Amino acid sequence: MITHLDKQGNPAMVDVTEKTVSHRTATARSIVSLPDEVLTHLTGGDLQTKKGSVFQTAIIAGIMGAKKTGELIPLCHPLGLDNCKVTININEQQEVVIDCTASITAKTGVEMEALVGASIAALTVYDMCKAMSHDIVIKETKLLSKTGGKRDFKRA
Repeated sequence: MITHLDKQGNPAMVDVTEKTVSHRTATARSIVSLPDEVLTHLTGGDLQTKKGSVFQTAIIAGIMGAKKTGELIPLCHPLGLDNCKVTININEQQEVVIDCTASITAKTGVEMEALVGASIAALTVYDMCKAMSHDIVIKETKLLSKTGGKRDFKRA
């Protein structure tokens, strides 16, 4: 069922009037592959560039992006998040792993906020490192889990 179309087939925001309020969370992940010439700037768990701390800036950008999701995604409900946390780590393959977890007590979920937060953080890593190399790849962005609402989801 396509939920963003009305009976005449026109775009419409989903009416959540009859939904019940519940605590909802969602976690999304973006993975960024950096070439060696960028990874050589990794010190103390962060990348330092002329623009400053890459990961700290990406964390702030991810939170800001999650908060603005309703302005960026058409027909997405504007939400006042209860919490948003972005974490950034380097995995065994020397990739940047960005997780964004958003939560709210509301009638609608926060999957899009978590996905936007992880995506904006990944784009910020790209932006801050592109002067060192354009061989940076944002490999994937995916929902890892969500709770609340009709059904929970957890990626295996």
